[in-house]
Amino acid sequence: MKTATSSGVGVVGRWIIHSLDVLRELAAFTVITLTVSVTKFNASRQVVHPLIFAQIWNAGLRLLPMVGFIGAALGLVIVGQTVGVLATFGAQGYIGTVMVTVLVRELGPLLTAVIVLARAGTVNVVELGTMRALGEIEALESLGIDPIHYLVMPRMIGLSVAVFCLATYLVLIAIVCGYLFMFAFLQDVPLTLGQYLAQFNNALHWEDFALFALKTALFGCIIAVVNCYHGLARPLRVEDVSQATARAVVESVMGCVLLDAIFIVAYLFVK
Repeated sequence: MKTATSSGVGVVGRWIIHSLDVLRELAAFTVITLTVSVTKFNASRQVVHPLIFAQIWNAGLRLLPMVGFIGAALGLVIVGQTVGVLATFGAQGYIGTVMVTVLVRELGPLLTAVIVLARAGTVNVVELGTMRALGEIEALESLGIDPIHYLVMPRMIGLSVAVFCLATYLVLIAIVCGYLFMFAFLQDVPLTLGQYLAQFNNALHWEDFALFALKTALFGCIIAVVNCYHGLARPLRVEDVSQATARAVVESVMGCVLLDAIFIVAYLFVK
């Protein structure tokens, strides 16, 4: 019994030490990336800036149909049914508060980050990991090209912009589809379009806009930095790329969830 207990404690201890090492390396990688982004943003702009727009296209514009579908589903399932339930109990006055809390503060940003991670984040890990395994990163360094500036910075900026824009698009689609659901199936709810939008507008404050923008941009930064770290920071073989991708996805989700928890506390303090 003591041996089994000691073994279990040893496994947990090693996992904690490994997690702290990874966190330390991720923090260092993040600081380096932010430093390069600030000091070299306009360096080689004719080469690097088009890469930023390419990331916005790949992680943003190409995902508009998928995000629109998810937004419509949220509007139909969550907003529409929430309006119906609140109307049943005569609590129509809380519709705006519920929509802001559920859509703007929580589900909108987090679901958008997960979609971007699944579609663009994994692609970045595979692409960069393959480049690392085939020696292309060393070739860039031998030519005097900084991989952080050329490969990581465009992804970080592009994914931050993409997550913010897609989250805004998802929230707008959810609000519209929620009213359409209510108009089509909840005709006994005495709520006009003007009243519906007014309740949503009254529940919004300037803090919601600021925290929404900051939260979505940080989600994009976390996804980009974690994925680029697992693709570039360590030597890889081609057969290790799939495992690196799996680790990057898990750590990105954990990072976004932890950040979301921090923002929940921030919302409580700004009230």
